[in-house]
Amino acid sequence: MGILSKLFGNSSDKETEKMTNVKLAVIYYSMGGTNYQLSQWAAEGAKEAGAEVKVLKVPELAPQSVIEGNPGWKAHVEATKDVPEVKLEDLEWADAIIFSVPTRFGNMPAQMKQFLDTTGGLWFNGKLVNKVVSAMSSAQNPHGGQEATILSLYTTMYHWGAIVAAPGYTDPVTFGAGGNPYGTSVTVGQDGKMIEDVQAAVKHQAKRTVTVAEWVKKGNQ
Repeated sequence: MGILSKLFGNSSDKETEKMTNVKLAVIYYSMGGTNYQLSQWAAEGAKEAGAEVKVLKVPELAPQSVIEGNPGWKAHVEATKDVPEVKLEDLEWADAIIFSVPTRFGNMPAQMKQFLDTTGGLWFNGKLVNKVVSAMSSAQNPHGGQEATILSLYTTMYHWGAIVAAPGYTDPVTFGAGGNPYGTSVTVGQDGKMIEDVQAAVKHQAKRTVTVAEWVKKGNQ
């Protein structure tokens, strides 16, 4: 058995097994479309594993005048106008949640933070305990704060009592995507295109998240 087989096992075989009754909310914020695309890949991977999936965006806080002044931002907002905005009920509905956000000075965007700050009532009533969570991020250079951004999201999740399902090094695709064990992250060039090929890593992360969520659901039955 090779070192990779010893380290990763047969994760690809495990991912072909269908999940049952796992509900996943993929919640994102995106200006130019990168994290929207990451969310779409996550949804595809989760559906391939048999999960029921909702892709949801957090509400925009920026003034419309600012958005209008940025052609790329304006175009993305228009292209995703039919994506539903996340509601607190969606968090109650979900067994698992994947967050996808760009970095803002090594932290999550204000739009995502504002939404998370509205979850106090759910937290107080124990509605977020044992949610299985994972996160992804992007930045304009390889060391632009992607890892710190993901960890900032996980800090909130620890307060929820959620269960973090980071990808770690559970599959070789993590290395092909840049090797971030906390969650898939990607570099976005000045042309707005992703530099690393992260699609497979995103789908693996999504499948791992719903797999862990199924284990938790079965354990609670």
